[in-house]
Amino acid sequence: MKGTKEMSRATLFPAKVLSPYGDTSKNLTFKQYLKDYGFLSLTKTKEVLDPYLRFKMFSSAKFNENKYADDKEKVLDYYYSQGFRDAVIVADTQFYDVKGNINVDIKVKEGRKYYFGDIAWRGNTKYGDSTLNYLLGIKKGDVYNLELLNKRLGKQLSMEGGDISSLYMDDGYLFFRVDPVETAVYSDTIDFEVRMTEGPQAVYGNITVSGNDKTKDYVIRRELRTVPGEKFSRQDIIRTQRELGQLGFINAEKINPNVVPNAENGTVDINWEIEEKSADQLELSAGFGGGIGLTGTLGVTFNNFSIKNITKKSTWDPLPSGDGQKLSARIQSNGKAFRSYNFSFTEPWLGGKKRNSFTIGYSNTKYANTYDGSTGLYCKKCGDTSYVKTNNFSISLGKQLKWPDDYFNLIYALNVQQYKLKNYNINGLGGLNNGTSTNISLKIALLRNSAGPNPIFPTSGSNFMLSTQFTLPYSLLGIKTGDASQFKLPEFHKWRFDGEWYVPIGRPKGTEKNKQFILKAAAKFGFIGRYNKDLEISPFERFQLGDAGMSNNFALLGYDIIAHRGYPVYSSSNPKINPDNGTTEQKFSIFNKYTLELRYPFSTNASSTIYGLAFLKQQMAGITLKNIIHLNYVVLPVLVCVSFTNVWFVRI
Repeated sequence: MKGTKEMSRATLFPAKVLSPYGDTSKNLTFKQYLKDYGFLSLTKTKEVLDPYLRFKMFSSAKFNENKYADDKEKVLDYYYSQGFRDAVIVADTQFYDVKGNINVDIKVKEGRKYYFGDIAWRGNTKYGDSTLNYLLGIKKGDVYNLELLNKRLGKQLSMEGGDISSLYMDDGYLFFRVDPVETAVYSDTIDFEVRMTEGPQAVYGNITVSGNDKTKDYVIRRELRTVPGEKFSRQDIIRTQRELGQLGFINAEKINPNVVPNAENGTVDINWEIEEKSADQLELSAGFGGGIGLTGTLGVTFNNFSIKNITKKSTWDPLPSGDGQKLSARIQSNGKAFRSYNFSFTEPWLGGKKRNSFTIGYSNTKYANTYDGSTGLYCKKCGDTSYVKTNNFSISLGKQLKWPDDYFNLIYALNVQQYKLKNYNINGLGGLNNGTSTNISLKIALLRNSAGPNPIFPTSGSNFMLSTQFTLPYSLLGIKTGDASQFKLPEFHKWRFDGEWYVPIGRPKGTEKNKQFILKAAAKFGFIGRYNKDLEISPFERFQLGDAGMSNNFALLGYDIIAHRGYPVYSSSNPKINPDNGTTEQKFSIFNKYTLELRYPFSTNASSTIYGLAFLKQQMAGITLKNIIHLNYVVLPVLVCVSFTNVWFVRI
């Protein structure tokens, strides 16, 4: 009775209330609790404490007639699931106690407990009885449960599949029908005959799209798995919903496949009803003063860009859109101390025929030392004599694989990073403070992402990434830099693994069936090694652990920033000596991280996704394999995470 809840209580002398139907309940005594080792059982511990202590923090004990009526139906459903097919509520009443609170008493007639008998199949030609029996998973002698039988038969379709109806519908049998019929009831056993109508295999007929005012039809259609003329599959529809939701500019909660079967000709028409959402972002801030001068940020991100219409003024609103490309540009300045330019462009379907992604990116950054040590004041001229400039260029190609399945993607990325230093010291570069260092590396990543359908708040599936990144072994090839420093041409090989799993818990609730606890389990590993044992491990591409996961002015050498919410950037396992300003002598070359999160959504709107979570986390890291530092053990805070889209920030 989840809707009709008892009020909280804490007492040493629980009141004894007599039921008008007679008191047939028997509470577990403390002696029985000890004798049966109840302290090892959470259920028995709750049972023995219940008369004395009941704590309901987030639920109301106010009586609600409508919820009470629903709960009585749930009581009977529970009895039915336990084999009591004849259970009925004989009577129920509500009465006030001496304190003016309402007591509820229900009288139930359980009847006999029933069990499944023989289950016969009729009308099946596609699959044999043995296959259907195995998939059904119900044997003679199992406790009678009609709800379980209907679920295994697929009378109510689910996203998970794995039932009899899904087996047929994934093979084109859209018109498949199944009905369990009781054929005999003897003693406490019930025999069933499952009558099936397989029907013809259906093919897709007309496939249309509606609701895309900005996005072009071909961008939507290339994501569809429901292709005219091909055999109908329920799994195609589920997969298409996920792929459309992953685009980022389609509201994943509003994707509706309007399926229209045509039994006369064995086809099925589908109209994909979608709702576009704006995923574009504008970031604007500005300030002046403090001797620094003008500071600010200007950034734009367009997630549904169209580069081929860039010369057509009529398509600018504010920029040409509709081809599903992504364009991002950002300028940031903090006077002489810092400035940065960033640009990237992504085409998710290079050539337009296959899901081959192409991304190009460029960034130019300058950090200057504008602090005058003799006066302790800001100094503009100092920025011209002490600085580091970084130029980064990257190009990547991605390809969707068909084996082991088409959730896999293989990505190749070439990265070129150049650092120009002038009287500027960076921790870990072995005293190199003048000159140029060039980091050229190739990265190969294997990804499998089936998490979804909402990319912001996944409710099922998993997301894996295994990557290797490496430079040429310059020292082993005899390539010299002409300088004593080994960091003119840094060499390394780097390995990463990230894994995330999303598991729904319980049944979805709410009017749209989207309120459900989600368990997320995640693991991350990283290692950077060297080719030549006589050289130090490269300071480039190491791992920075701690802090909120945001980049900072000290992340110059391509660090992977591994967040640890609520803790500073780590250089030691002792929190008392860890710096709070993000500076450490050297970053880590090996780490692992484990996370367990329990999430619950409050809002899954396209414009704002709000969810709460509680998490457990553990991290470990070290400079070498022989020196692994255990980083802050386990934390259990509760956070509320908010993700907004189409929000424009302006600060002047």
